[in-house]
Amino acid sequence: MPDVIRLLPDSVANQIAAGEVIQRPASVVKELMENSVDAGAKSIQVIIRDAGRTLIQVIDNGTGMSETDARLSFERHATSKISTADDLFSITTKGFRGEALASIAAVSMVELRTRRADDETGTLVVIKGSRVEKQEVCTCQAGANFAVKSLFFNVPARRKFLKSDNTEFRHIINEFQKVAIPHPEIRFSLYHNDSEIYNLLPGTLRQRVAAIFGKNVHQELLALDTTTTIANFTGFIGKPETARKTSGEQFFFVNNRFIKHPYFHKAIIEGYQKILPPDVIPSYFIFIAVDPAKIDVNIHPTKTEVKFEDERAIWQILLASVRETLGRFNIIPSIDFGSDSWFEIPVKSTHDKIPSPPEIKIDRGFNPFETEYKHPHIEPVQRNEKEKLSGWEKLFPNPRETFDKEKTQDNTETLNEERRIFQVRGRYIVCPVKSGLMFIDQHRAHERILYENFINCLDCRLSSGQTTIFPEKIHLEASLYYTLKEIEDDLKAAGFDFDFEEGNIVLIKCFPSVISSGQAGEMLRDILGTFISLQSEPSGDTREKVAAAMARSAAIPYGKTLMRNEMEQLIDNLFACKLPNYSPSGKPIISIMTIEEMDKRFK
Repeated sequence: MPDVIRLLPDSVANQIAAGEVIQRPASVVKELMENSVDAGAKSIQVIIRDAGRTLIQVIDNGTGMSETDARLSFERHATSKISTADDLFSITTKGFRGEALASIAAVSMVELRTRRADDETGTLVVIKGSRVEKQEVCTCQAGANFAVKSLFFNVPARRKFLKSDNTEFRHIINEFQKVAIPHPEIRFSLYHNDSEIYNLLPGTLRQRVAAIFGKNVHQELLALDTTTTIANFTGFIGKPETARKTSGEQFFFVNNRFIKHPYFHKAIIEGYQKILPPDVIPSYFIFIAVDPAKIDVNIHPTKTEVKFEDERAIWQILLASVRETLGRFNIIPSIDFGSDSWFEIPVKSTHDKIPSPPEIKIDRGFNPFETEYKHPHIEPVQRNEKEKLSGWEKLFPNPRETFDKEKTQDNTETLNEERRIFQVRGRYIVCPVKSGLMFIDQHRAHERILYENFINCLDCRLSSGQTTIFPEKIHLEASLYYTLKEIEDDLKAAGFDFDFEEGNIVLIKCFPSVISSGQAGEMLRDILGTFISLQSEPSGDTREKVAAAMARSAAIPYGKTLMRNEMEQLIDNLFACKLPNYSPSGKPIISIMTIEEMDKRFK
C-alpha cells in the first residue's frame, strides 16, 4: 500500500496561510501599515483603488531593506523580530509571525521597491502568486513601496465573496484608524480613487482622535491616566451625554497594539453604571501599557486577541479608573456656586441685639376629629407635655366600606377589567390576561412594529417622509459616510432624502415621519452605526438589515413614560404584526406570568 502523507508545495501552503491572515483587502492594508510602523517610518501613505480590488499601495520612509532582505521577506516565517521561542514573551513590535508578506504574495501580484538610506540604489522585486518573476536594481526613495495588485486573482471563490466597494472600503478605513490612532507622532494619509480621505499630521493623541472622528470629539473626551504596578492606563473616555446606541468609537490598545477584549469592555460599561441607560455605549480610547512577559499575543493569526496574566486585576483597575475619571470631571450634578441665584449673608454688628430663641406655642384645645373647630385661647406649653388622644380610628377609612362604595359607583374608566394596563420602570407594559399577567417589552415591541412597517416601505418603494424647509447639515466620520453611500437607495425608499457634499458632509432634506424634527442627523448616525454592527450577522439581506437598523434606532427608548392611550395603541399595533412575539433580532417581546407561578411565590 503506497504512502499517503506528503508535503504541500509552498504555493499551496501559502494560500492556506493566506486564508487565515488575508481575509479581505483591509487585511492587506493592516499588515503593510504595521510593517511600516515597525520599520520606523515617520510618514506612511496608503493609496487604494476600487476598494483594494485593483490596487493597494503603501509607501513609507522607514529603514528600507537590502537586496537579500527584500527577497527573503516574502518567504514563510521570515522575520526580523524574533530568533528564539523566548522572544515571543518580549514582543513590542506589531508584526513577528513572518506570514503576512508570504500570504499576500500568494493571492496577488506584488511589486516591492525598497532602499536603505545609506544605499545608492534600491531593489525591485515582482512576485505573482508566490512565484518570483523579477528581481533587479532600481532607483527609488529610501524606505519601502509595496504595490499589491489584483488581489485574489488566483482564488476566484475568495474574490467572488467580497462585498461591495463601499463595504470593503469601510473595512479599510477601520483598519487604517486602528494603526493611525496609537501613533500620533507619524503622519498618515489615505487616498481612494484619487480622493483624499485622511491627511493626518503629527501631533498629540487628542489631536489625532479629533482629526479622525471630527473636531467635535475634542470637547467630548475626558482624559484617563492611572499608574499601577500591574499596568499603566492612559487615553480618553467619552462624556455620558455623547454615548450612542451603537458601537464604533471603542478602542483598546495594549502596548500600542489594537485588541478586542469583551471582558474589559464590560469594565468600561460597569464604570458608567447608573449614569447611562443600559442600551447606549460610551466611546473610549484606552491604552494599556504592560510588561510584554505578562501577556500572550500569539493566540490568533491577526494578533487582535491577547491573553493577560493578571486579567481580573486589570479589570478592577480599569473599572476604578473610569469611575475616578468621571468623578474628577464632576460628571455627577453638583451645586453651581458660580450662578446668580445666591443670597447675601448679613454681617454681624456690635450694635445688634442678641437674638432670643423663638417661643413655641401649642394649641391645647385643638382636636382634629371634631367637625367644627373654634380657636380657643392659645398659651405656651412645655414640649414634654403629653395628652391622651382619642378618635384616631377615624383617620383611616374602613377597607370593606371603601370597597362596597366603589362597587356601587358607575364605572367611568374607558378600559374594561381585561385592558387595565400600567407601566413598570419605563420598560415594561403589564396587562392582565386570563392566564395571569402579560409583560411586554416596550422598546422591542415598538422595534417590531417599525421593522415591519419599514420592510413594507422598502418592498413598495413608495414611502414618503417629512420634508424640512431648512435641510440639516451633518459631518459624518469616513466609515459612516461610505456606509451611507452603500445603503443610500434603501434609506431613500424608507423616507430619507439627502445630498452628498465634499468633506463627508451630508445634507438631510427629508426624513421618515417616525423621527422627530431636529433629530434626523443624530438618528441617521445611529442607523448607520447599527447597520454596521448588523453586518457581522450571517442572516438577513441588506434590505432586512437596513429595516432592522432603522427600527432599532427609532424605537421608543427604555425609561420613557407612556400615557395610557399610547400603551393601548402600542399593544394593538404589536398584535397586528406578523410576528408579535419576537423582535427583529430574535429576542422575546412578550412574557406571561401564570396564576400558578404567582401562587408558588406565596407558598
